[in-house]
Amino acid sequence: MVRRGTPADAEAVARVQIESWRGAYAHLFSDEQFARISLEERARFWRRFRPLVAEVDGEIVGFAAVGRAQEDDADGELYAIYVRPEQWGTGVGRALMEAAEARLRELGHAGAILWVFEDNPRARRFYEAGGWKLEGHRKPFELFGMSNPVVRYAKRL
Repeated sequence: MVRRGTPADAEAVARVQIESWRGAYAHLFSDEQFARISLEERARFWRRFRPLVAEVDGEIVGFAAVGRAQEDDADGELYAIYVRPEQWGTGVGRALMEAAEARLRELGHAGAILWVFEDNPRARRFYEAGGWKLEGHRKPFELFGMSNPVVRYAKRL
């Protein structure tokens, strides 16, 4: 089930994000970098937003955040979509993506972009399978004090 999140969901959302980062980015970042992530800081961040959350058996196992694009040449944006690694391939991510795209349409966006680490083939395949198209834009993105390139995908909604 996918629903709108509440501030009370912030800690669970933060846990999902951290677990997903560890699973998806293990080849990009060290254990020491992951160890410096503060659950409290991430939860504080997510308390200010209302991401969509996916639940399985009453437990939050994924989330997605959308809104107006941060780039001037785009309409809407998928800011984040993360699912616990043990839920990868179960359909949770697809359900979240469908809900995120529906939410973007509700907000009046006719199209959207997303940014993904260039060296994240699993995520890139997921987006491409959902109809997102690589645009060719590329830029550095800093996370954990390291810069890695991200590439931009777009989709008409």
